[in-house]
Amino acid sequence: MASALPVDLDYLAARLHGRRGQLAEADRLNALCRLRSMPDLVRALSPGARFTTVAEFQQGLILEMVQELADFASQLAGSGAALMAWLRVRVQVENLKVLARAFATGKSSDLARQYLVALPADLGLEIEALAAAESFESFLAAAPEGILRAGLAEAAAAYQETPRPVVLEAALDRAYYGELLKRTKALPRDARGDSLTIAKQEVDTFHLMLVARGRFTYGLPAERLAGLHVAGAGISRDRFRRMLDAGSLREAAQLAVGPVLSRLPEEDSWGAGRAGPDAAALETLAWNRYLRLARRAFRNNHMGLGAVVAFAAIRRIEVANLITLSEGIRTDMEPDAIRRRLVPRDEEACRV
Repeated sequence: MASALPVDLDYLAARLHGRRGQLAEADRLNALCRLRSMPDLVRALSPGARFTTVAEFQQGLILEMVQELADFASQLAGSGAALMAWLRVRVQVENLKVLARAFATGKSSDLARQYLVALPADLGLEIEALAAAESFESFLAAAPEGILRAGLAEAAAAYQETPRPVVLEAALDRAYYGELLKRTKALPRDARGDSLTIAKQEVDTFHLMLVARGRFTYGLPAERLAGLHVAGAGISRDRFRRMLDAGSLREAAQLAVGPVLSRLPEEDSWGAGRAGPDAAALETLAWNRYLRLARRAFRNNHMGLGAVVAFAAIRRIEVANLITLSEGIRTDMEPDAIRRRLVPRDEEACRV
């Protein structure tokens, strides 16, 4: 996707600083929480746009982000373009995980299709072949060639022993994150530091959820989960194993303080009768930290490639927030309840 035209990073970064002021963050995000209908939300975000359905609104948000990343890649060269191109693959991974869940559970592929995002051709999947797969081998053969198929192939033995969706989903995530770290480490030195900090936070959130959900919610064996560690992140292989071997989620979470968490959740957020935090509370703190790191990187890298990487991370959270917000409006959730589900979730909730 690298452009043959001269790369003007200062111009691109300046554009993104202007664009940042238009994002749904802080006071603007709080104001959006107070809206009571989807047409109002669409008008607030895109005056003149026509509202159709919630699903189409959400897909539009994702496609806009994917196209934006493609535009960044076309204006960059070398390692910067390669990273932007790979960030687009995240959405392809999510589509593949939807089909993997349907395959592993035997649920209707027609139902699964409702949750697929219609992506550009280069991120497309062999949906018919994946939906018709009757064995792991046939599902694997229909998966995209390259890194994602190789990641699934590595999970063959694990899936045979534990034929559950989480095994396939985690294998796809691990493959994606390994390449994410590889491409981020290839960035020029002036952009690498903060960009790698953001990437490591995302990968270590994956590690934390493997422990919190895989080990302590789904009860998967520590030995099986240990093989899903992604080398090169903040949580080392040894620390990850100690988290998996911990006697409680609270003990495991304490080992995550530093690499992925700044602190443990406050005790009043644990829930009645609980002796420690739950997976959702830990995930909240991890994604809050991800956004803080991205915002700090955007400030530190006022111009240059680092600003582009940081902006992409901030935009990802914005899209996730707007999707959550639209679901809240669709289900007639109260504004305070919607705001508490958004990132960051430690800011003052919006008021009616």
